Amino acid sequence: MRIVIVGAGAVGSYLAERLSAEGQDIVLVESDAARAAELQGELDVLVVVGNGASPASLEEADIRRADMMIAVTSSDAANILAAHAATRIGVPHRIARVEDSSLREEATELGVDLLIDPGEAAAHELVSTIRSGGISEAIDFADGRLQLLGGFITPGAPAAHLTLARLRSMVRGWTWVVVAVVRGTETLIARGGTELLPGDHVIIMAEAGRTDEAFEIFGWTEEPFNKVIILGSTRLARRTAMLLCEEGVSTTLIDQDADRVRQVATNNSKVVAVHGDPTDPKVLKSEGVENTDAVLALTGWDEINILGCLVAKATGARKTVARFHRLDLVKILPGVGIDSGVSSRLAAANEILRFVRRGSIYTVVTFRDSAAEAIEIEVQPTSPAVGQSLANIHLPHEMIVGGIVRGDEVLVPLGDSVIKAGDHLIVIALPEAFAELEKLSG
Repeated sequence: MRIVIVGAGAVGSYLAERLSAEGQDIVLVESDAARAAELQGELDVLVVVGNGASPASLEEADIRRADMMIAVTSSDAANILAAHAATRIGVPHRIARVEDSSLREEATELGVDLLIDPGEAAAHELVSTIRSGGISEAIDFADGRLQLLGGFITPGAPAAHLTLARLRSMVRGWTWVVVAVVRGTETLIARGGTELLPGDHVIIMAEAGRTDEAFEIFGWTEEPFNKVIILGSTRLARRTAMLLCEEGVSTTLIDQDADRVRQVATNNSKVVAVHGDPTDPKVLKSEGVENTDAVLALTGWDEINILGCLVAKATGARKTVARFHRLDLVKILPGVGIDSGVSSRLAAANEILRFVRRGSIYTVVTFRDSAAEAIEIEVQPTSPAVGQSLANIHLPHEMIVGGIVRGDEVLVPLGDSVIKAGDHLIVIALPEAFAELEKLSG
Protein backbone atom coordinates (compact mmCIF):
# COMPACT_ATOMS: atom_id res chain seq x y z
CA MET A 1 0.00 0.00 0.00
CA ARG A 2 1.28 3.48 -0.86
CA ILE A 3 0.70 5.92 2.01
CA VAL A 4 1.48 9.64 2.03
CA ILE A 5 2.04 11.02 5.55
CA VAL A 6 1.86 14.80 5.97
CA GLY A 7 3.81 16.03 8.99
CA ALA A 8 7.01 14.50 10.37
CA GLY A 9 6.51 15.36 14.02
CA ALA A 10 6.21 12.77 16.77
CA VAL A 11 3.16 10.98 15.35
CA GLY A 12 4.11 11.23 11.68
CA SER A 13 7.68 9.99 12.05
CA TYR A 14 6.59 7.16 14.34
CA LEU A 15 3.96 6.00 11.85
CA ALA A 16 6.43 6.24 8.98
CA GLU A 17 8.90 4.07 10.88
CA ARG A 18 6.34 1.42 11.86
CA LEU A 19 4.54 1.20 8.51
CA SER A 20 7.71 1.18 6.41
CA ALA A 21 9.06 -1.66 8.58
CA GLU A 22 6.01 -3.66 7.49
CA GLY A 23 6.83 -3.13 3.84
CA GLN A 24 4.38 -0.31 3.13
CA ASP A 25 5.45 2.27 0.53
CA ILE A 26 5.70 5.48 2.57
CA VAL A 27 6.13 9.08 1.41
CA LEU A 28 6.64 11.66 4.17
CA VAL A 29 5.87 15.34 3.52
CA GLU A 30 7.54 17.80 5.93
CA SER A 31 7.82 21.60 5.73
CA ASP A 32 10.96 21.83 7.90
CA ALA A 33 13.93 21.13 5.60
CA ALA A 34 16.28 20.25 8.46
CA ARG A 35 13.80 17.80 9.96
CA ALA A 36 13.18 16.29 6.52
CA ALA A 37 16.91 15.78 5.95
CA GLU A 38 17.28 14.16 9.37
CA LEU A 39 14.50 11.65 8.70
CA GLN A 40 15.67 10.92 5.17
CA GLY A 41 18.88 9.61 6.73
CA GLU A 42 17.13 7.64 9.47
CA LEU A 43 14.11 6.05 7.77
CA ASP A 44 13.66 3.91 4.70
CA VAL A 45 11.06 6.27 3.23
CA LEU A 46 10.88 9.01 0.60
CA VAL A 47 10.83 12.45 2.24
CA VAL A 48 9.45 15.46 0.36
CA VAL A 49 10.13 18.98 1.64
CA GLY A 50 7.01 21.11 1.36
CA ASN A 51 3.67 22.22 2.76
CA GLY A 52 1.41 19.19 2.93
CA ALA A 53 -1.69 21.36 2.49
CA SER A 54 -0.34 22.61 -0.84
CA PRO A 55 -1.50 20.75 -3.98
CA ALA A 56 1.96 21.31 -5.47
CA SER A 57 3.69 19.53 -2.58
CA LEU A 58 1.18 16.70 -2.70
CA GLU A 59 1.78 16.33 -6.44
CA GLU A 60 5.53 16.13 -5.74
CA ALA A 61 4.73 13.32 -3.31
CA ASP A 62 2.91 11.59 -6.20
CA ILE A 63 -0.34 11.74 -4.26
CA ARG A 64 -2.34 10.44 -7.23
CA ARG A 65 -0.77 7.01 -6.76
CA ALA A 66 -1.52 6.93 -3.04
CA ASP A 67 -3.99 4.53 -1.46
CA MET A 68 -4.14 6.59 1.73
CA MET A 69 -3.19 10.03 3.03
CA ILE A 70 -2.51 10.65 6.74
CA ALA A 71 -2.25 14.30 7.84
CA VAL A 72 -0.77 14.62 11.34
CA THR A 73 0.86 18.05 11.53
CA SER A 74 0.38 20.18 14.65
CA SER A 75 -2.16 22.37 12.78
CA ASP A 76 -5.78 21.22 12.59
CA ALA A 77 -6.44 23.56 9.67
CA ALA A 78 -3.45 22.29 7.68
CA ASN A 79 -4.50 18.69 8.28
CA ILE A 80 -8.07 19.36 7.13
CA LEU A 81 -6.84 21.19 4.03
CA ALA A 82 -4.46 18.35 3.17
CA ALA A 83 -7.25 15.80 3.56
CA HIS A 84 -9.58 17.92 1.43
CA ALA A 85 -6.93 18.21 -1.29
CA ALA A 86 -6.47 14.44 -1.20
CA THR A 87 -10.24 14.00 -1.55
CA ARG A 88 -10.35 16.22 -4.63
CA ILE A 89 -7.42 14.36 -6.18
CA GLY A 90 -9.14 11.04 -5.57
CA VAL A 91 -7.10 9.40 -2.80
CA PRO A 92 -9.35 6.57 -1.53
CA HIS A 93 -8.74 7.03 2.22
CA ARG A 94 -7.97 10.14 4.29
CA ILE A 95 -6.99 10.43 7.96
CA ALA A 96 -6.51 13.75 9.76
CA ARG A 97 -5.38 14.77 13.22
CA VAL A 98 -7.99 17.26 14.49
CA GLU A 99 -7.95 18.28 18.16
CA ASP A 100 -10.47 21.15 18.02
CA SER A 101 -13.87 19.52 18.47
CA SER A 102 -15.59 22.47 16.77
CA LEU A 103 -13.84 21.56 13.50
CA ARG A 104 -14.71 17.89 13.45
CA GLU A 105 -18.03 18.19 11.62
CA GLU A 106 -16.50 20.44 8.97
CA ALA A 107 -13.56 18.05 8.56
CA THR A 108 -15.91 15.15 7.94
CA GLU A 109 -17.83 17.17 5.35
CA LEU A 110 -14.54 17.95 3.58
CA GLY A 111 -13.74 14.27 3.15
CA VAL A 112 -11.89 13.05 6.24
CA ASP A 113 -12.60 9.35 6.83
CA LEU A 114 -11.00 9.12 10.27
CA LEU A 115 -10.47 11.96 12.74
CA ILE A 116 -7.67 11.47 15.28
CA ASP A 117 -7.35 13.34 18.58
CA PRO A 118 -4.17 12.10 20.32
CA GLY A 119 -4.96 13.88 23.58
CA GLU A 120 -8.43 12.38 23.85
CA ALA A 121 -7.08 8.90 23.19
CA ALA A 122 -4.34 9.36 25.79
CA ALA A 123 -6.82 10.65 28.39
CA HIS A 124 -8.96 7.53 28.02
CA GLU A 125 -5.83 5.38 28.27
CA LEU A 126 -4.93 7.12 31.53
CA VAL A 127 -8.37 6.55 33.01
CA SER A 128 -8.12 2.87 32.04
CA THR A 129 -4.76 2.68 33.83
CA ILE A 130 -6.23 4.25 36.97
CA ARG A 131 -9.16 1.83 36.92
CA SER A 132 -6.68 -1.04 36.75
CA GLY A 133 -4.98 -0.36 40.07
CA GLY A 134 -1.37 -1.44 40.37
CA ILE A 135 -0.61 -2.42 36.77
CA SER A 136 0.84 -0.48 33.85
CA GLU A 137 -1.50 -1.51 31.02
CA ALA A 138 -5.08 -2.73 30.79
CA ILE A 139 -6.48 -3.22 27.30
CA ASP A 140 -9.86 -4.80 26.64
CA PHE A 141 -10.68 -7.22 23.86
CA ALA A 142 -13.99 -8.92 23.06
CA ASP A 143 -16.03 -6.22 24.79
CA GLY A 144 -13.99 -6.57 27.95
CA ARG A 145 -14.19 -10.36 28.23
CA LEU A 146 -10.47 -10.72 27.53
CA GLN A 147 -7.84 -8.35 28.89
CA LEU A 148 -4.25 -7.68 28.02
CA LEU A 149 -2.54 -6.67 31.27
CA GLY A 150 0.99 -5.46 31.86
CA GLY A 151 3.02 -4.88 34.97
CA PHE A 152 6.48 -5.18 36.49
CA ILE A 153 7.60 -8.18 38.52
CA THR A 154 8.23 -6.93 42.04
CA PRO A 155 11.29 -8.06 44.04
CA GLY A 156 10.39 -11.13 46.05
CA ALA A 157 7.38 -12.01 43.88
CA PRO A 158 6.78 -15.78 43.51
CA ALA A 159 7.40 -15.53 39.75
CA ALA A 160 10.88 -14.02 40.09
CA HIS A 161 13.65 -16.28 38.72
CA LEU A 162 11.21 -18.91 37.43
CA THR A 163 11.08 -20.09 33.83
CA LEU A 164 7.70 -19.80 32.14
CA ALA A 165 7.55 -23.60 31.92
CA ARG A 166 7.96 -23.84 35.70
CA LEU A 167 5.45 -21.05 36.22
CA ARG A 168 2.86 -22.84 34.09
CA SER A 169 3.24 -25.98 36.20
CA MET A 170 2.32 -23.91 39.28
CA VAL A 171 -0.81 -22.31 37.78
CA ARG A 172 -3.99 -23.77 39.22
CA GLY A 173 -6.24 -23.01 36.24
CA TRP A 174 -5.76 -21.82 32.67
CA THR A 175 -7.44 -18.42 32.73
CA TRP A 176 -4.35 -16.36 31.90
CA VAL A 177 -1.05 -16.75 30.08
CA VAL A 178 2.18 -14.77 29.75
CA VAL A 179 2.54 -13.61 26.14
CA ALA A 180 5.61 -11.35 26.26
CA VAL A 181 8.37 -10.11 28.52
CA VAL A 182 10.03 -6.71 28.04
CA ARG A 183 13.50 -6.44 29.54
CA GLY A 184 15.26 -3.16 28.89
CA THR A 185 15.30 -2.69 25.12
CA GLU A 186 14.58 -6.36 24.40
CA THR A 187 11.13 -7.90 23.87
CA LEU A 188 10.85 -11.66 24.38
CA ILE A 189 7.80 -13.45 22.99
CA ALA A 190 6.90 -15.97 25.69
CA ARG A 191 8.55 -19.38 25.46
CA GLY A 192 8.88 -22.14 28.07
CA GLY A 193 12.57 -21.49 28.65
CA THR A 194 12.14 -17.75 29.26
CA GLU A 195 13.28 -16.88 32.79
CA LEU A 196 11.43 -14.12 34.62
CA LEU A 197 13.50 -11.56 36.51
CA PRO A 198 12.57 -8.87 39.04
CA GLY A 199 11.82 -5.65 37.17
CA ASP A 200 10.74 -7.42 33.98
CA HIS A 201 7.71 -5.87 32.29
CA VAL A 202 5.40 -8.86 31.91
CA ILE A 203 2.41 -8.82 29.55
CA ILE A 204 -0.36 -11.37 30.07
CA MET A 205 -3.63 -12.26 28.36
CA ALA A 206 -6.39 -13.12 30.80
CA GLU A 207 -10.07 -13.83 31.07
CA ALA A 208 -11.68 -10.78 32.66
CA GLY A 209 -12.23 -11.11 36.40
CA ARG A 210 -10.03 -14.19 36.71
CA THR A 211 -6.64 -12.64 37.40
CA ASP A 212 -6.23 -12.99 41.19
CA GLU A 213 -3.62 -15.72 40.83
CA ALA A 214 -1.60 -13.71 38.29
CA PHE A 215 -1.60 -10.63 40.51
CA GLU A 216 -0.36 -12.71 43.44
CA ILE A 217 2.38 -14.43 41.42
CA PHE A 218 3.79 -11.21 39.95
CA GLY A 219 3.39 -9.09 43.09
CA TRP A 220 0.82 -6.75 41.54
CA THR A 221 -1.82 -4.92 43.56
CA GLU A 222 -5.49 -4.57 42.72
CA GLU A 223 -6.59 -1.92 45.20
CA PRO A 224 -9.05 0.65 43.81
CA PHE A 225 -7.85 4.19 43.16
CA ASN A 226 -9.95 6.85 44.88
CA LYS A 227 -7.68 9.90 44.97
CA VAL A 228 -5.48 11.26 42.16
CA ILE A 229 -3.24 14.33 41.85
CA ILE A 230 -2.56 15.69 38.36
CA LEU A 231 0.52 17.82 37.74
CA GLY A 232 0.05 20.40 35.00
CA SER A 233 -2.91 22.04 33.27
CA THR A 234 -2.35 21.01 29.66
CA ARG A 235 -5.30 19.99 27.52
CA LEU A 236 -4.50 16.36 28.36
CA ALA A 237 -4.40 17.18 32.08
CA ARG A 238 -7.75 19.00 31.97
CA ARG A 239 -9.47 16.28 29.93
CA THR A 240 -8.12 13.52 32.17
CA ALA A 241 -9.30 15.41 35.26
CA MET A 242 -12.79 15.67 33.80
CA LEU A 243 -12.93 11.95 32.95
CA LEU A 244 -11.67 10.95 36.40
CA CYS A 245 -14.30 13.12 38.09
CA GLU A 246 -16.96 11.43 35.97
CA GLU A 247 -15.63 8.11 37.33
CA GLY A 248 -16.06 9.39 40.89
CA VAL A 249 -12.33 9.76 41.57
CA SER A 250 -11.31 12.64 43.87
CA THR A 251 -9.06 14.75 41.63
CA THR A 252 -6.64 17.58 42.44
CA LEU A 253 -4.81 19.53 39.72
CA ILE A 254 -1.65 21.52 40.49
CA ASP A 255 -0.09 24.11 38.17
CA GLN A 256 2.08 27.19 38.60
CA ASP A 257 0.12 29.22 36.02
CA ALA A 258 -2.47 31.09 38.11
CA ASP A 259 -4.67 31.98 35.12
CA ARG A 260 -4.92 28.36 34.02
CA VAL A 261 -5.70 27.23 37.54
CA ARG A 262 -8.56 29.73 37.72
CA GLN A 263 -9.82 28.52 34.34
CA VAL A 264 -9.81 24.90 35.49
CA ALA A 265 -11.67 25.81 38.69
CA THR A 266 -14.27 27.76 36.70
CA ASN A 267 -14.84 25.05 34.09
CA ASN A 268 -15.00 22.05 36.43
CA SER A 269 -16.17 22.58 39.99
CA LYS A 270 -15.44 18.94 40.89
CA VAL A 271 -11.69 19.39 40.36
CA VAL A 272 -9.67 20.90 43.20
CA ALA A 273 -7.41 23.34 41.31
CA VAL A 274 -4.28 24.44 43.17
CA HIS A 275 -1.78 27.17 42.26
CA GLY A 276 1.76 25.98 42.99
CA ASP A 277 4.94 24.39 41.67
CA PRO A 278 4.04 20.76 40.81
CA THR A 279 7.61 19.65 41.55
CA ASP A 280 7.78 21.26 45.01
CA PRO A 281 7.60 18.64 47.80
CA LYS A 282 5.95 21.17 50.13
CA VAL A 283 3.13 21.77 47.64
CA LEU A 284 2.58 18.05 47.14
CA LYS A 285 2.60 17.38 50.88
CA SER A 286 0.11 20.18 51.47
CA GLU A 287 -2.28 18.41 49.07
CA GLY A 288 -1.92 15.10 50.88
CA VAL A 289 0.31 13.25 48.43
CA GLU A 290 1.08 10.60 51.05
CA ASN A 291 -2.60 9.60 51.00
CA THR A 292 -2.89 9.76 47.21
CA ASP A 293 -3.32 6.63 45.13
CA ALA A 294 -1.69 8.04 41.98
CA VAL A 295 0.11 11.13 40.72
CA LEU A 296 -0.17 11.82 36.98
CA ALA A 297 2.51 14.19 35.65
CA LEU A 298 0.94 15.64 32.50
CA THR A 299 2.78 18.89 31.81
CA GLY A 300 4.11 19.65 28.35
CA TRP A 301 7.72 18.91 29.33
CA ASP A 302 9.10 15.38 29.72
CA GLU A 303 11.80 16.46 32.17
CA ILE A 304 9.30 18.16 34.50
CA ASN A 305 7.02 15.12 34.33
CA ILE A 306 9.86 12.80 35.32
CA LEU A 307 10.96 15.11 38.14
CA GLY A 308 7.38 15.53 39.35
CA CYS A 309 6.93 11.76 39.53
CA LEU A 310 10.19 11.28 41.41
CA VAL A 311 9.26 13.94 43.96
CA ALA A 312 5.76 12.48 44.32
CA LYS A 313 7.13 8.98 44.87
CA ALA A 314 9.63 10.24 47.43
CA THR A 315 6.87 12.02 49.34
CA GLY A 316 4.55 9.03 49.53
CA ALA A 317 2.53 8.61 46.31
CA ARG A 318 1.47 5.02 45.73
CA LYS A 319 1.73 5.12 41.93
CA THR A 320 3.20 7.59 39.46
CA VAL A 321 2.49 8.01 35.75
CA ALA A 322 4.53 10.31 33.50
CA ARG A 323 3.50 11.77 30.17
CA PHE A 324 6.36 11.55 27.67
CA HIS A 325 6.95 12.80 24.16
CA ARG A 326 10.35 11.21 23.50
CA LEU A 327 10.04 7.45 23.19
CA ASP A 328 13.70 6.95 24.15
CA LEU A 329 12.83 8.15 27.66
CA VAL A 330 10.33 5.37 28.29
CA LYS A 331 13.12 2.83 28.81
CA ILE A 332 14.35 4.68 31.91
CA LEU A 333 10.98 5.07 33.66
CA PRO A 334 10.91 1.77 35.61
CA GLY A 335 14.60 2.10 36.50
CA VAL A 336 14.09 5.42 38.24
CA GLY A 337 10.93 4.39 40.08
CA ILE A 338 8.19 5.70 37.77
CA ASP A 339 5.43 3.12 37.50
CA SER A 340 4.00 3.87 34.08
CA GLY A 341 3.94 6.29 31.18
CA VAL A 342 1.48 7.64 28.66
CA SER A 343 2.13 8.99 25.18
CA SER A 344 -0.33 10.82 22.98
CA ARG A 345 1.87 9.69 20.12
CA LEU A 346 1.30 6.00 20.84
CA ALA A 347 -2.40 6.51 21.54
CA ALA A 348 -2.83 8.20 18.15
CA ALA A 349 -0.75 5.51 16.45
CA ASN A 350 -3.05 2.80 17.82
CA GLU A 351 -6.08 4.39 16.19
CA ILE A 352 -4.35 5.03 12.88
CA LEU A 353 -2.78 1.57 12.65
CA ARG A 354 -6.17 0.03 13.35
CA PHE A 355 -7.63 1.93 10.38
CA VAL A 356 -4.69 1.16 8.08
CA ARG A 357 -4.97 -2.56 8.77
CA ARG A 358 -8.73 -2.78 8.80
CA GLY A 359 -10.46 -5.64 7.03
CA SER A 360 -9.74 -8.90 8.81
CA ILE A 361 -7.87 -6.91 11.50
CA TYR A 362 -10.08 -5.41 14.21
CA THR A 363 -7.83 -4.02 16.93
CA VAL A 364 -4.19 -2.92 17.06
CA VAL A 365 -2.42 -2.03 20.30
CA THR A 366 1.17 -0.78 20.55
CA PHE A 367 3.25 -0.82 23.71
CA ARG A 368 5.14 2.17 25.04
CA ASP A 369 8.40 0.28 25.70
CA SER A 370 8.33 -2.39 23.00
CA ALA A 371 8.11 -2.81 19.24
CA ALA A 372 5.60 -5.63 19.75
CA GLU A 373 1.93 -5.15 18.92
CA ALA A 374 -1.24 -6.90 20.01
CA ILE A 375 -3.45 -7.43 16.98
CA GLU A 376 -6.95 -8.88 16.78
CA ILE A 377 -7.55 -10.72 13.50
CA GLU A 378 -10.47 -12.70 12.10
CA VAL A 379 -9.73 -16.14 10.66
CA GLN A 380 -11.23 -16.43 7.18
CA PRO A 381 -12.56 -19.78 5.82
CA THR A 382 -9.64 -19.74 3.34
CA SER A 383 -7.00 -19.63 6.09
CA PRO A 384 -4.63 -22.62 6.17
CA ALA A 385 -4.94 -22.48 9.98
CA VAL A 386 -8.60 -23.61 9.93
CA GLY A 387 -8.92 -27.04 11.51
CA GLN A 388 -5.33 -26.97 12.79
CA SER A 389 -4.16 -26.93 16.39
CA LEU A 390 -1.91 -24.08 17.45
CA ALA A 391 0.92 -26.56 17.96
CA ASN A 392 0.64 -27.70 14.33
CA ILE A 393 0.54 -24.22 12.79
CA HIS A 394 4.24 -23.61 13.59
CA LEU A 395 4.02 -19.89 14.19
CA PRO A 396 7.27 -17.92 13.94
CA HIS A 397 9.13 -17.39 17.22
CA GLU A 398 8.30 -13.68 17.03
CA MET A 399 4.55 -14.36 17.35
CA ILE A 400 2.17 -15.92 19.86
CA VAL A 401 -1.62 -16.35 20.02
CA GLY A 402 -2.73 -15.12 23.43
CA GLY A 403 -6.51 -15.36 23.12
CA ILE A 404 -9.32 -16.78 21.01
CA VAL A 405 -12.78 -15.22 20.75
CA ARG A 406 -15.38 -17.62 19.34
CA GLY A 407 -18.83 -16.06 19.38
CA ASP A 408 -19.77 -15.59 23.04
CA GLU A 409 -16.89 -17.80 24.17
CA VAL A 410 -13.39 -16.57 25.06
CA LEU A 411 -10.42 -18.90 25.40
CA VAL A 412 -6.90 -18.59 26.72
CA PRO A 413 -5.49 -21.15 24.29
CA LEU A 414 -3.35 -24.24 24.80
CA GLY A 415 -1.18 -25.91 22.19
CA ASP A 416 -3.99 -28.33 21.31
CA SER A 417 -6.57 -25.55 20.80
CA VAL A 418 -8.02 -25.91 17.28
CA ILE A 419 -8.60 -22.85 15.10
CA LYS A 420 -12.01 -22.45 13.44
CA ALA A 421 -13.21 -20.17 10.66
CA GLY A 422 -14.65 -16.98 12.14
CA ASP A 423 -12.45 -17.12 15.24
CA HIS A 424 -10.95 -13.84 16.38
CA LEU A 425 -7.34 -14.39 17.43
CA ILE A 426 -5.46 -11.99 19.70
CA VAL A 427 -1.92 -12.19 18.36
CA ILE A 428 1.14 -10.60 19.96
CA ALA A 429 3.91 -10.15 17.41
CA LEU A 430 7.16 -8.36 16.72
CA PRO A 431 7.48 -6.38 13.44
CA GLU A 432 9.48 -9.10 11.70
CA ALA A 433 6.48 -11.44 12.01
CA PHE A 434 3.78 -9.03 10.80
CA ALA A 435 3.85 -10.50 7.29
CA GLU A 436 2.65 -13.82 8.74
CA LEU A 437 -0.57 -12.23 10.00
CA GLU A 438 -2.09 -12.15 6.53
CA LYS A 439 -1.34 -15.85 6.06
CA LEU A 440 -2.85 -16.66 9.45
CA SER A 441 -6.04 -14.71 8.79
CA GLY A 442 -6.40 -16.03 5.25
